[in-house]
Amino acid sequence: MHEIRLKRVYEVPSPDDGVRVLVDRLWPRGIRKADLPYDAWPKEITPSPELRKLYHRGEMPFAGFREGYAEELEASEGTAAFAERCRKWLETQDVTLLYAAKNQQENHAQVLAAWLRQKSGAEGGA
Repeated sequence: MHEIRLKRVYEVPSPDDGVRVLVDRLWPRGIRKADLPYDAWPKEITPSPELRKLYHRGEMPFAGFREGYAEELEASEGTAAFAERCRKWLETQDVTLLYAAKNQQENHAQVLAAWLRQKSGAEGGA
């Protein structure tokens, strides 16, 4: 089994990224679409706009956001289907989740990666 990795969209792509999945609902600022190599952009796996806005406005601590987003992930058929796609990719290559957030420790991609690792049995990566 390969790894689920995290990488900011502003970092240079690497041949060992494997499948590159953009996990932001909105297109990242300052990047032209032609300049960002990615294999999938499944918007159904992103946090709801309401949850995202509460967190970004500072009206919800990260722990509350993490819990709310995990609940959304569990309740969505779209995320279950994506987890299965991810599990299949991981049989042959790494999966790199691409995100634009400045905070690299507390963001939705961290929550999604942990959830996908639990669902797929994958290891964590850089």
